[in-house]
Amino acid sequence: GVADWGVEVFNDMREGLQDVDVVMMLRLQRERMDGAFIPSEREYFHRFGLDAKKLGFAKGDAIVMHPGPMNRGVEIDGTIADDINRSVIQEQVEMGVAVRMAAMKLLADNQRAARAAESVAV
Repeated sequence: GVADWGVEVFNDMREGLQDVDVVMMLRLQRERMDGAFIPSEREYFHRFGLDAKKLGFAKGDAIVMHPGPMNRGVEIDGTIADDINRSVIQEQVEMGVAVRMAAMKLLADNQRAARAAESVAV
């Protein structure tokens, strides 16, 4: 399970946020809301959404991240997402494309090098 990955699991978000440096939120996939997993967006936000009260458990200078796309008012309060002092979401999204491009280039270069090595060995 998740505990095997060397992480702590919390059932209370406030406990999990206690004194953290970074808060990473992820997008709720709305297609999962049709089943019994999540009763409503409102209930989800109440339990798992990042609002000012929950963020108050993190360190005072903790940054907030979210890779996008973001469902405002579902996984994160819009005022927190737009807070220029805490949120690095815009920069994260902007840099995400460049990071993925660099990773793909490294993979492609490694693939070319492996093929070249195979052709030399034959």
